[in-house]
Amino acid sequence: MKTWKKWAVLGIVTTISTGILAGCASSGNASEEHQKTVTLWAGGSDNVKVGMEKIVEAFNKSEAGKEHQLKLEFIMSGAGAQTVSDRIVAAKKAGETKTNYDLILTSDAEYGAYIQEGGSDLFTPYNAEKIPNLANVQTEISTGKGTLVPYRGTTVVLAYNSENVPNPPQTADELYTWIKDNPGRFSYNTPGSGGAGGSFVQTAIYNFLPEEAMNSSDEKWKSEWEQGFDLLADLHDSMYQTGGKVIYPNKNQGTLDLLINGEVDMIPTWADMMITNLSNGMLPETVKMTQIDPGFTGNVDGLVMPSIGSNQEGAQAVMNFMLSEEAQQILLDSMAAIPVIDSTNITSEKSKYLAELNVENFRTSSLGSLGNELNEIWDQKIGTLSK
Repeated sequence: MKTWKKWAVLGIVTTISTGILAGCASSGNASEEHQKTVTLWAGGSDNVKVGMEKIVEAFNKSEAGKEHQLKLEFIMSGAGAQTVSDRIVAAKKAGETKTNYDLILTSDAEYGAYIQEGGSDLFTPYNAEKIPNLANVQTEISTGKGTLVPYRGTTVVLAYNSENVPNPPQTADELYTWIKDNPGRFSYNTPGSGGAGGSFVQTAIYNFLPEEAMNSSDEKWKSEWEQGFDLLADLHDSMYQTGGKVIYPNKNQGTLDLLINGEVDMIPTWADMMITNLSNGMLPETVKMTQIDPGFTGNVDGLVMPSIGSNQEGAQAVMNFMLSEEAQQILLDSMAAIPVIDSTNITSEKSKYLAELNVENFRTSSLGSLGNELNEIWDQKIGTLSK
């Protein structure tokens, strides 16, 4: 299998992905007897949950697990609960310390938004000596160097029913033409509920902007969003409908379910979600994936330590484990995660699907808080068109 070094360009990474993490449990102060517990906060779709549960089990059985026990707090995307970022920022501003926010799963795309809201000291830099497996990492992140430890990569692709679409679109313009020529047969989820829909929206808007804008949180770019939103509004009437009304599904899984059930022929989806559903038989082999040019966005997903956490030693032990061959194998098998280390000794049936991805079409996106603003404007301009 190819290594992530070969896969990564521009320092990628969905969600991933996945969108801003959401939390529902209160942070609370960690008691003395639980100082050896490492609490990992994560969010996203079910495939991420499954992968993290397997990581927790493996870590707790490992040598490092004799000293630190890993606990998972997972919130499904689109759950509607207060986000982890909101909770962490609020706790930090309230002066809380020694909370159970030991480790956060996030992406380089989301990192900027965290820092904008919580300040440059929201996260604690890691000690590289505590994470020797960093020497094996063969990818780069677009932001958060010295603080964010990458653990997997993915990107958003175009999934389609090859029986009904023998010649899928190859460019963004061809895709938009196809959508209008085939009303009701395309869908994307609300951008605030999942990264696949978010990537579709960002791509439609930022294709009209300079490439540098996709990795900038500068407010000046907002004045150039109008043309992209006009495009999304023009496509609205051609989207999936039910009961005579355009519906934008909730969460990444929502559009994938429409494709599985044959209600649409084409959707944007995370590569790892599609590969997982192909390999477990939920998607028929007639469903294929392709990349358009310019490509949809992706991310590098990673781990960061909030400065208000309780167990930095344990958090760094988890970071180190996540970069082991054992953990990278688990992530590939359970999540179709593209390895971030030399994958010579990492093999999987899912590797054949990864080989179809063309790294030349991978794009990174890191908008900081602009990403949330863009989603809110979509809710106002596009989401309301169906009402």
